[in-house]
Amino acid sequence: MSSTPAIGRIPVRDVRPAVEGGRRPAKSVVGETFQVTATVFREGHDAVGANVVLTDPEGCPGPWTPMRELAPGTDRWGAEVTAGSTGHWTYHVEAWSDPIATWRHAACIKVPAGIDAGLVLEEGAELHTRAAAGMPEEPARDVLLAAARMLHDDTLPVMTRLAAALTPEVDAVLARSPLRELVTASEPLPLLVERERALYGSWYEFFPRSEGTPEQPHGTFRTAARRLPAIAAMGFDVVYLPPIHPIGTTFRKGRNNTLDPGPDDVGVPWAIGSPEGGHDAVHPRLGTLEDFDRFVARAADLGLEIALDFALQCSPDHPWVHKHPEWFHHRPDGTIAHAENPPKKYQDIYPIAFDADMDGLIAETVRVLGHWMDHGVRIFRVDNPHTKPVVFWERVISRINATDPDVIFLAEAFTRPAMMHTLAQIGFQQSYTYFTWRNSKQELTDYLTELSGEAAAYMRPNFFANTPDILHAYLQHGGRPAFEVRAVLAATLSPTWGIYSGYELCENTPLKEGSEEYLDSEKYQLRPRDWETAERQGRTITPLITKLNDIRRRHPALHQLRNLHFHPTDNDAVIAYSKTTGSDTVVVVANLDPHHTQEATVSLDMPHLGLDWHASVSVHDELTGETYHWGRADYVRLEPGRTPAHVLHVQRPSTPPQIGGPPAP
Repeated sequence: MSSTPAIGRIPVRDVRPAVEGGRRPAKSVVGETFQVTATVFREGHDAVGANVVLTDPEGCPGPWTPMRELAPGTDRWGAEVTAGSTGHWTYHVEAWSDPIATWRHAACIKVPAGIDAGLVLEEGAELHTRAAAGMPEEPARDVLLAAARMLHDDTLPVMTRLAAALTPEVDAVLARSPLRELVTASEPLPLLVERERALYGSWYEFFPRSEGTPEQPHGTFRTAARRLPAIAAMGFDVVYLPPIHPIGTTFRKGRNNTLDPGPDDVGVPWAIGSPEGGHDAVHPRLGTLEDFDRFVARAADLGLEIALDFALQCSPDHPWVHKHPEWFHHRPDGTIAHAENPPKKYQDIYPIAFDADMDGLIAETVRVLGHWMDHGVRIFRVDNPHTKPVVFWERVISRINATDPDVIFLAEAFTRPAMMHTLAQIGFQQSYTYFTWRNSKQELTDYLTELSGEAAAYMRPNFFANTPDILHAYLQHGGRPAFEVRAVLAATLSPTWGIYSGYELCENTPLKEGSEEYLDSEKYQLRPRDWETAERQGRTITPLITKLNDIRRRHPALHQLRNLHFHPTDNDAVIAYSKTTGSDTVVVVANLDPHHTQEATVSLDMPHLGLDWHASVSVHDELTGETYHWGRADYVRLEPGRTPAHVLHVQRPSTPPQIGGPPAP
C-alpha cells in the first residue's frame, strides 16, 4: 500500500501567509500587494528556484511570479503578488532544480581554469537547447539557440563560447522562462480577496439625533443630512451611525450616565427596543424608513457609504424579551440580569444568552442584517462582538458574505488579543485596535510592527483616534497639538482611520480626572455643535483633516498596511516611518510630544526606499508645501501647534547631493 510522501522532491516548507495552518483563508483586497514566502532547498549544491502561482476563483492559474532568496544562505524565498478581482483564490509555491544556474556556477570556475572546458561547454549547449525547446515565443527561442550554437562551436576560444551564454539577453529570457526540473508544488492555500473598502477608507462617526435645529433640538434624518456635505468635503468615505432604533424607557439613563433621567432625556442608543420596534425599526423621532432611505441616497450622491451600528443586545422593552424569553438568561427569581463590564454597569441593557437557541438567533440576526442591506447598508460596525460566541459570528458572517461578499463587518472588540485575532480570522473584515492607548514611540513601533507583519494576513486595523467611549488622557492633556499629531498618525499608519464627531473641535473635557468618558457624553444626551461659528473663528482642525484625507487619496502607498517600515531617530519624542507602493513613497516624521518643540536626526534606511546609501532626494512636504533635499541623515525641528509632522513625498533623486532637512527657524 503506497502513501503520499510527507515531503516533495524539492522541499517546500513553511509557506506563508498561512492562517491557522491554511485552514482559514489569508485576506487581501483587490490591488493589494502582499508577500508570499517559503523555505526552499535541496540536497547537495545544485541551484534551486521557486515561484508563486495565484489561482483565480474560476480555477484558472495565473502567470507564475518568480521568487528570490530574501537573504543569502537562509533558504527563505519570497515574492510579491497581487490579485486582480474579488473572490476565493488559492496560491501555492513551486520549487524546482535550476540546471542552467547550476551549470553557470560550475562553468565560470572550470572554463577559465581550463578544467574540462570542452565538456562543460557542450553540457551548456545541450541545456540551452533544451531550454529553447520550451520557449513559447520565437524571439526568446532564437536567443537561446544562438547561445547554444556559440557554446557548441569549438572553433571559437572557450571564453568567447562561455560569454555567449552570459549575456543580458540570455539572462532576461531565462528569468522569464527558466529551464525547470523536478518541479515540486506545495499544497494550495486559500486566499479571500475582498473589495478595497475592507482595507482602505476614512470613517466619520456622528449621532444624527444631535443634528437638530433651534426649534426642534432632536435631529432627524432630514436635518442630519445637512451635515453630509461637510463630511464629504473633509474627504471621508464612510459615515458611521450609532444605533438608529427605538430606545427603551425602562431603567433609561440620564445625562452623564445618571440613573434618574428627566422627562426630556433621550436615552442611550445602544439600549435598543421599545413598543415601537426593535433592531429592524427606526426611532420615530429620527423619522421613517423612507427618511433613512433618502439619507442613504444623499450620502451616496456625495460619495459616502453608510456604516450602521449592529448591537446585539436589548432594552428591557425590546419585543424579543417577550417573544423569545429563551434568548435571555433568567435568574432564580425570574428577573433578567442587566449587562455589566465592571466597573461599568448598563442597567438599561439586557445581554443575549446564546446557547438555548443559537440557530434561532442566527436566523434572526441574518434577517435583521438583510433588512438593512436591502436599504443600502453594506458596512456594519458590530458592537462588543467579543461578548458573544465566536462561532455565532462565524456562522452569521459566512451566511451574509456567501450571497453578498461586498458587505463589511467591523469588530468593535477592545479585549484580549486572542479574541481580537480570532474574530478577524473567522470573518470580520476590520478590527478596532489598541491604537488609542499606544502613544510613545516604542509603543507605536512595537504595535504597528505586529499589525503590519504576519497579523496583516487576516486582521485589518481601523484606527479611530477617538470614540464616544474613549477620550484618552493624551488628548485630554495635550490640547490641539495632541489632536493634530494623533490625526496624522492614524491617517498615515493605517489604511483605514476614523474620528468621532467633535474631534475636529478638539473636544477634550473628561467626566472626571482619570476617566476616559466625556463630560456630557453624547451617548446620554443631545450634543448640538455650532460648526459654522467654530470654522469662522478657526477653532477647528478641519483643514488638517481635509488635507490628510486628500493626501491619502493621492498616494497609493497610504492605501496599504504591509508596506510600513520604521526608520531610526535619535530622539524618542520623534517617530519616523515610510510606506512604498510601486513608485510612490511617503515618509512621515512626527513629534509625539504635544507640549514641546522637538529636534531630531532621522536616519533613513535608504536601500529600503530603493535608493543608494549616498543618494540625495527631493522630498515634498504635503502638509506645508515645502520641498527639501534629504539623504541618509536629516535634521528635523517640529513645533507643536505649528508643524506637528512632516508628510513627505519622495521625488526623483536630485544632484548635486545636498544633505539636510528643514532648517531651524
